[in-house]
Amino acid sequence: MSDHPGAAEQERVAAQWQTEDQGPDRRFLAFSVLVLVSAVTAAALVSWWLPSPATPRVVVTGLLLALGFLLAEQLAINIDVRSGVSWSISFCEIPLVIGLFVAPFEVVLAAHLLAGVGTLLVRRVQDRILYNAGAMVFEITSAFAVAKWVNDALAGIGPAWAGVLAGALVAPLSSTLLALVCVRVLGRTMRLNAAVRLVLRTLVLGLVNASMGVVGYQVVVHAEAGWPLLVLALAGLSALYLAYSGLLREQRDLEALSEISLIVARSGHQAAAKPSLGRTEPNDLAEIADSDEWQTIADRIKDQLGAARVVLRLRFEPQLPLHTVVSGDDLPPDVRDVEATGSRADALLRLPGSHVRHFRRGDATPDIRHALLRRAADEVLIVPLRSASHLLGVVEAHDKLSRWRGFGQADHRLIGTMASHLATAMDNRRLLATLRHDAYHDPLTNLLNRPGFRRAAGEPLRKHPDSVVLRIDLDVLSTVSDALGYAWSDRMVVAAGRRLRDALGPDVALARLEGGQFAALLVDATTDEAHLIAERLRAELAAPYPVDRLTVEANSVVGYSTPRSGDGDQPESDVDALLQRADVALRAARSSGDTVKAYLPTMGQIFLRRFQLVTQFRHALETGQVKVHYQPKVALPSRQVLGVEALVRWRHPEFGRLDPDEFVPAVEAAGLVDALTGFVMDQALIRVRKWMDRGLRIAAAVNLSVRSLDDPNFPQRVAAALDRHGVPPELLTLELTESGVMADPQRALPVLRALHTLGVVLAVDDFGTGYSSLAYLRQLPVDEVKIDKSFVLGMGTDLGDLAVVRSIVELGHSLGLTVVAEGVEDDAARDQLAGMGCDVAQGYLISRPLSESRLEAWLQARTTQARGLRDEMVLTLLA
Repeated sequence: MSDHPGAAEQERVAAQWQTEDQGPDRRFLAFSVLVLVSAVTAAALVSWWLPSPATPRVVVTGLLLALGFLLAEQLAINIDVRSGVSWSISFCEIPLVIGLFVAPFEVVLAAHLLAGVGTLLVRRVQDRILYNAGAMVFEITSAFAVAKWVNDALAGIGPAWAGVLAGALVAPLSSTLLALVCVRVLGRTMRLNAAVRLVLRTLVLGLVNASMGVVGYQVVVHAEAGWPLLVLALAGLSALYLAYSGLLREQRDLEALSEISLIVARSGHQAAAKPSLGRTEPNDLAEIADSDEWQTIADRIKDQLGAARVVLRLRFEPQLPLHTVVSGDDLPPDVRDVEATGSRADALLRLPGSHVRHFRRGDATPDIRHALLRRAADEVLIVPLRSASHLLGVVEAHDKLSRWRGFGQADHRLIGTMASHLATAMDNRRLLATLRHDAYHDPLTNLLNRPGFRRAAGEPLRKHPDSVVLRIDLDVLSTVSDALGYAWSDRMVVAAGRRLRDALGPDVALARLEGGQFAALLVDATTDEAHLIAERLRAELAAPYPVDRLTVEANSVVGYSTPRSGDGDQPESDVDALLQRADVALRAARSSGDTVKAYLPTMGQIFLRRFQLVTQFRHALETGQVKVHYQPKVALPSRQVLGVEALVRWRHPEFGRLDPDEFVPAVEAAGLVDALTGFVMDQALIRVRKWMDRGLRIAAAVNLSVRSLDDPNFPQRVAAALDRHGVPPELLTLELTESGVMADPQRALPVLRALHTLGVVLAVDDFGTGYSSLAYLRQLPVDEVKIDKSFVLGMGTDLGDLAVVRSIVELGHSLGLTVVAEGVEDDAARDQLAGMGCDVAQGYLISRPLSESRLEAWLQARTTQARGLRDEMVLTLLA
């Protein structure tokens, strides 16, 4: 609505009192007719009640008053108080005061109607003529009625101008109260405090204007040369109103700028709260293109500028077309869909520059005039929205309302500043969207990453307990990386992610967790459906991958879990827990040779046991649960004890004796292998030191993890342990698995060379089972190789195994290495190895792994037996 203390403000009801189809509201039309009829009836009664003094030159007086009302209308100052509400400060009280002094009621009424209705007709405000005409009649009627009543009441005791002042003050108050009634009748809401403030503003400004009119009339009539004083007073009052208007406008402009920036920022936060499914858009600005925030921004700019229409043309992505938002009268389709560049570009939109441009139809070039005609606009303000890199959109404002002169410099500055704020807010919104996308998406495949999958799957899992979480692992990636480099394995991962996305569709949450590991969420899927989908995904991933000129085939393993697959009664909704279960199922599938496996609670017990072992391992070291056993190694063919291999054993108070193959990999994966290696090495060196104190030189071998080769400080720790126990380095052997060394020999070489320089013996364990090349074996500073026991055990029955053992012995000797055979369990195998020239034997034929005490007993027995044999030989020689 319009708050209007002016006596004859022509726009007392704002355009928002119309229906969405831009036609007049029927209720408003009925109310307008009622107001006009009531006003005319009241005017007739007042005309009958008031005397009609004989006034000379009635026509001239009426025309002068009409000119005064018309001039007051055009000098009105329109101030936007809040969105959709304008407050017009006019000077209509001044000609009304003069009319109350010098003219009869009918003349003033006719002059006011002539000026007010004529102004409305010129400004094409036909839909509100009835209402405003009724309001004008009420203003003049109430002014003359109150003036007559006050003059009669104060006859002989008060000044003659008291009634005129009261009447001029009641006129704007009556139109304001009428507007409030109209708001109520039309079902609109307005707070009581806002209505009270509106009435008080009307009274204050009406009093100022009416007082100026009364004072001016008195000065002109009774003071000599009063006209100059009146002009000065009116100029000062106008300057005061203009300054007040400017302050209010600046305040409103700042509020509008802040509101627009907050709306764009708020839309970004709302979009951040919506989980993405890992689609391929670089950010989610396009997802909010149709949101209400942009319509609110367009409405806010329109209200602030007082424009008939505002058009926002926004480009949320460089590759997308302009998205058009209109506030006010809609645009024809051919104007809505124009582009800012290219062959479809509109004349207004393809103009260069980044500043505000103002065009009027009357003085525009033909192409601009044609563009304005297509928009049904007489004038336009247009400004581009630009970021540092590209065009973000365009803002158009069409036809200034309530002003003869159209858009002014203040409007130019305002729309330019608004455009700058809006462009900055959109650019920041784009940056935030990009950062958020990068935080929740994998940069290689553009699928979700682990945090993104947790975010996207959390809410669906809570709402849909009958869902399935899949874990898919793609094999052979490490092989491709080693053979062709990481770039080619990355291409395989991208291709695998694309295949999964195509197979699952765009509405399934899909993530790449790491390496060749993927995860997916199937909402409202049964276990049988999930199994079928998993088999289909495996088939998709099994198709050959073209890598440059090669074709690589890859296998995959799938594990899946459901919220109801746990041990509890309540369905599990934690994404990480379900991923963990699916991972357990995947590992179970891999170990059992299956390709697809569902999680079962028994698998969870295995994982829980592994978790307990890892968390309790350090405590087990400190409390003596973990001990070192020793398996002797003897020379061939002399059978002299050369050393022992230190083997770790753990007797758990709950699980009993644990197999090293169960807990050592878990300890290694948990990053505790350094503690395990340090413990075994210390125990072995303590035992070697004791043997040295007894005059025995027996070496100890300790198994190393491949992780130790990644630690450049490991040789220093070995040297410190040797110094601490006083053991020479040649009595310590460090055994490394062939596969561990050969996985990345170049990375292992610096640590191996440092250990070799230190003087410790380096051995390659399980030789023959990996993929060692002779070239790499020659480069490695190793001292011995150990033939894997699988070949030694099969040597007596398989000629192939026998040939492998013989080849390893010959290869080792050709390289100057000591050859050790493990897994020797019978005399035939020992004799065969001795015949081949194998240097050292280890196995159950010699001894099983022994505890420290049993090893001492075994050594004592071997020493006694050897001494008895020597004595027997001496006696034989003497005889």
